[in-house]
Amino acid sequence: MKRIITLAIFVLNSCFWVNAGTDGGTKENKSEISNKLTWWEDAKFGMFIHWGLYSKTAGYWKDRKATGFEHFMLYERIPWKEYATIADDFNPVNYNAEEWVLTAKNAGMKYLVITAKHHDGFALYNSPSSDYDIVDCTPYAKDPMKELAAACHKHGIRLGFYYSLGRDWQDPDVPTNWPVKGGRSNTWDYPDEDKKVFNKYFERKVKPQVRELLTQYGKVDVLWFDTPGLISEAESEELRNFILTIQPECIINSRIGNGKGDYNVHEQNIVQKGDTSLWESCITMSRNWGFVEYDTAYKSPELMVRQLLEIVSKGGNFLLNNGPTAKGDMTEQTLISLEKIGEWMKLNAEGVYGTQPWHVANERLDNKISEHTLQKHDDKNTMKDAVNDATSKQIFPEVRFTSKGNNVYAYVCSPVSSEVCIKALVAGKVSEIEDVEMLGTSKKIKWKQSKEGLILEVSDNPIEEVPVIGFRIRFSKSNG
Repeated sequence: MKRIITLAIFVLNSCFWVNAGTDGGTKENKSEISNKLTWWEDAKFGMFIHWGLYSKTAGYWKDRKATGFEHFMLYERIPWKEYATIADDFNPVNYNAEEWVLTAKNAGMKYLVITAKHHDGFALYNSPSSDYDIVDCTPYAKDPMKELAAACHKHGIRLGFYYSLGRDWQDPDVPTNWPVKGGRSNTWDYPDEDKKVFNKYFERKVKPQVRELLTQYGKVDVLWFDTPGLISEAESEELRNFILTIQPECIINSRIGNGKGDYNVHEQNIVQKGDTSLWESCITMSRNWGFVEYDTAYKSPELMVRQLLEIVSKGGNFLLNNGPTAKGDMTEQTLISLEKIGEWMKLNAEGVYGTQPWHVANERLDNKISEHTLQKHDDKNTMKDAVNDATSKQIFPEVRFTSKGNNVYAYVCSPVSSEVCIKALVAGKVSEIEDVEMLGTSKKIKWKQSKEGLILEVSDNPIEEVPVIGFRIRFSKSNG
């Protein structure tokens, strides 16, 4: 009955939205795209949330550590109907969307992206076009995205939905070709890879569910697709136009496929040099995307702040991931780390939000390097899909630079002495410095611009756990 009612609603909505888009169509010019991306470019920092049925198993399957973590349905080759039984006990009674949103906001994050449908094909929202969703299959029987959207809109956090595009292990029509033909397909339930027709899945599941996400929750700021897989260029173009006909201001990431997105995604990686296009790095707080009970290898707040500054100094955005538990709790370490990051952002955000790269991204202060300590992990259980963090864990003294207007911001990271010399600000090579102020305080600091550089006092560190000190540098002439 649900499918019959849904079909009628779908037809009516299709007529409405097609008619709504005929006046002017969905063609965007470059200025329109640039304008709608302004908030995103200025935001710099967002929260990524991986949450789903895999959160319930917490890294286990049948009383042992699962192979593949949140991707274990693929690696353990679990029939989807068996995997679906996890939903019988999925009941996030502690879930509080407002607390999640305020946690993000207090950490200095400006937008939030959550897994509406991951590779397992399960919809973590009320999907009228499918019975395989949290409302129909779980004792929770409510739509958590409705509460989350309301909280985002209430507290000024931009809302984004993640949607797995080129992988869906519940659907019979999703072929893959990485790393080999059928390499990421459900070949145990649907063994004949040659019979799979992506467009059937595209029309039957993707478009109805994307429409639902764009019509059930008010304004949606980002659609964050994953794994474009074998989507054709024509289908990527059709999907883009389909989205923008419904919500013209929605931003779409590059994983819609075939160069049709608004910005590039770097997963578990930070570009070595500044990417001249718009880009975002999505990185985990610990080893995994989803909740894994025995994953205790969390990055320190210091390291995550340094990653934020590295990304922003190169012109990117930082989407920092956490995986809540099946009960709906963010982990204790997640909350502790985000609280510390938030304390740092309250003092230092001026040189993060709305900034541009300076002509120098960073400067090493010396050659001392310490390896950030991560707790030992189960290397035998490491899978490329789940654990592929290519970011550096090294801690060393350096300066990161950003700019805004006539100001340059210098963040002195992990200093080992009470005074530093910033050679990028040497007298004669940049404009004369008029004033230097430490961010977040009115206290006067000692500084001198010389032929060696800007000699700066860094004896005060307001947040012990995050030894990264920000300075606003004003020049007597523009552009430093």
